[in-house]
Amino acid sequence: MKAMILAAGRGERMMPLTKNTPKPLIKVRGLTLIEHSIIALKKAKITNIFVNVSYLGWQIKAYLGNGSRLGVKVTYSDEFSGALDTAGGIINALPLLGREPFVVINSDVLCDYDLSKLTLPADSLAHLILVDNPKHNAKGDFSLIDNHQIITANSKSLTFSGIGAYHPDFFKKHINTQDKLPLYPLFKEALATSQLSGEHYQGYWQDVGTPERLELAKNAK
Repeated sequence: MKAMILAAGRGERMMPLTKNTPKPLIKVRGLTLIEHSIIALKKAKITNIFVNVSYLGWQIKAYLGNGSRLGVKVTYSDEFSGALDTAGGIINALPLLGREPFVVINSDVLCDYDLSKLTLPADSLAHLILVDNPKHNAKGDFSLIDNHQIITANSKSLTFSGIGAYHPDFFKKHINTQDKLPLYPLFKEALATSQLSGEHYQGYWQDVGTPERLELAKNAK
């Protein structure tokens, strides 16, 4: 299985730390955020990794190179005219990712989920790892029924972790877009056809989207 790490954003909420450094290269416990993701993928024997870059992307390329230092193969998907958001970035990279399901990880999350267990059910176009709602997203994003099917958030809501498995057909309706496009409108489309699945993970997870959450990550045991 191939994997993609989303690393093209400006990291606006992390300013001023990201004024001269792209967020994926911010360090937590001795490693950059993107290295944490790469190491987790390698541990799961996923070594063919694609990274989208835009804001200060040259720094990410210079730091990771072809990935050989970390024992993986890294290929870059350049967004030269500006970051295309989450779904837009994946669509831009689809010619590289191929026709089989693949894993996508946000570069600003830390999680000890075993990625070797992440698979796409036969009746699903996307399978999301959901976690307990953090303080900054108390209302959550989705709910689960039958421990598998994702539905619109109810009183027992969970938060999308930024980790998921996708079939290329999940993006089929938007394949020709060249504009910024987030993932959530596509999630709603898959919800309408009951093709969005998920699982609740209760282990360590931390979004590193702000300086405050960065400190939480640095102090995690």
